[in-house]
Amino acid sequence: MEEVALEKRTYGAGEVAQLLGVSKAYAYKLKRRLNAELEAEGMLTIPGKVSATYLEAASSETRP
Repeated sequence: MEEVALEKRTYGAGEVAQLLGVSKAYAYKLKRRLNAELEAEGMLTIPGKVSATYLEAASSETRP
């Protein structure tokens, strides 16, 4: 059986910190804010994780 590498769909705080170059404390804060936004839109969230797609969209909006 052939192994297929799946693209990561969610990130934890440590991964968010590494990807964005921020502290782990700030990554937790950002993760909570993004998940709150998703919940307000009626989306399901996974505690301790943030959607990779939503994180990438949100981080590209804030970069010059």
